[in-house]
Amino acid sequence: MNAPRDPKHYRPNVGLALFHREGLVFLGKRAGAEGPYQWQMPQDGVDRGESAAEAAFRELEEEIGVKPAHAELLEETADWLYYDFPMDVRKKLSRGRYRGQRQKWFAFRFKGRDSDIRLDTHTNVAFTSVVSSKTLAILGSTLSQF
Repeated sequence: MNAPRDPKHYRPNVGLALFHREGLVFLGKRAGAEGPYQWQMPQDGVDRGESAAEAAFRELEEEIGVKPAHAELLEETADWLYYDFPMDVRKKLSRGRYRGQRQKWFAFRFKGRDSDIRLDTHTNVAFTSVVSSKTLAILGSTLSQF
């Protein structure tokens, strides 16, 4: 059994799964990422004084331009999920302040139009492109074989 982790040593973070009405899930290519397989779901930190749910809605808008009116919260993980950074990442990302992150994951139903997903609305662009439904369908059929 693992020893309990002290939350103050783990950066609070939210991860977001945004489901399209056709069952597809949003994946974006992270800005600044190199290589062909750098697809990720939106995720980022919880600000001081903010609840995890508030951070999730804020991050939807900041990272992919989806306004709260276009997203219905379906579910939230009950507990925080902890993971440790590799040592080189720990030094680079948090200057040694955090051992890793603790995340809560949120599932949202996307209620908007495809044009309501906007990657250019925030000053710090998080994603440069979105995986196409065709690519995601191929990925889904490949993964379902495992």
